[in-house]
Amino acid sequence: MPPTHLEFRSDNCGRAAPELIEALVQANVGSVLGYGGDEITKQLNAKFSTLFEQPVQVFPVPTGTGANALALAAVGTPFGAVYCSPEAHINTSECNATSFFGGGLKVTPVSGVDGKIDPIAFEVAILNSGKGQAHKNQPEAVNLVQATDMGAVYSVSEVKAISTIAHANGLVVHMDGARFANALDTLGCSPAELTSKAGVDLLSFGVTKNGGLLTDAIVVFNPAVAKNISFHLRRAGMIWSKMRFASAQVLAYVADDLWLRLAKQSNTAALAIAHKIEKLEGVKLLAPVQANELFVQMNPKAIDALIADGVLFYRRGTNLFRLVCRWDTTQNEIAQLIELIDRHRLKI
Repeated sequence: MPPTHLEFRSDNCGRAAPELIEALVQANVGSVLGYGGDEITKQLNAKFSTLFEQPVQVFPVPTGTGANALALAAVGTPFGAVYCSPEAHINTSECNATSFFGGGLKVTPVSGVDGKIDPIAFEVAILNSGKGQAHKNQPEAVNLVQATDMGAVYSVSEVKAISTIAHANGLVVHMDGARFANALDTLGCSPAELTSKAGVDLLSFGVTKNGGLLTDAIVVFNPAVAKNISFHLRRAGMIWSKMRFASAQVLAYVADDLWLRLAKQSNTAALAIAHKIEKLEGVKLLAPVQANELFVQMNPKAIDALIADGVLFYRRGTNLFRLVCRWDTTQNEIAQLIELIDRHRLKI
């Protein structure tokens, strides 16, 4: 039977990569100490230290929201402010978790384009923040989403520019890397070049959206800024009891560049769609397609017709919708989607 729908709602709607399922099976042997005292978990710091070309600390956590909120809570104070883009996940889609776990840490949007923070606007925001005034939230951190929530990618130089401003003003740099692998595939740089070497202090390392099963992770490059992160994680219930199963997934994810291969598959699918539809009359891409997301503008009736024909996506307005490609998006799904967009694009 052919599929009754086309799945483009999110990359977290896709399957877990078979390699990660196998890693769970291999880890499911015997009894070991819980809460990270097992040998599999102990491999994480060494593996990621090699991956990122410096000593790091790795903390597997159940969710990306948990990774973001607890990473920022660990570096902020209840009277602090964390700057982000207006579209950032911590600002639009995490139910104010950063403020909750940060005891009042204020999420403060800064303007930019394509989901990025504009460096000039960021610097102005800090200058106008009332630093040192007891009446004002105090600048403490900045959050960069990579790839952004509009599907764009910060270049290494763009990350460095934000980091330079942040560190000059005593702020910590946090990267929300829910789609970090997708950004790396696009840029072709090393993980270290896009993070610690560019001034990032800690990273929410995405696994789930790119073939993961039940875990993401926090990677700390600068332990001085997050000395109490273990306490924040434990208090929030974000430390796995049977940690070996979370750690096994993360290790399998980065083994033999699996994570990059999976990201390339979803990026390639998104680009294939973009190249076909961007030339069609009545169809407009709102932002550059630099990872695995597309933001598409069409006539509202054309969008209604796509929904009626079983295309699954998230509508972002009367004439705007988002498409997200998974690591397991098929060529057949791509072809069907393009055919339906072409069929309905001029409906009025």
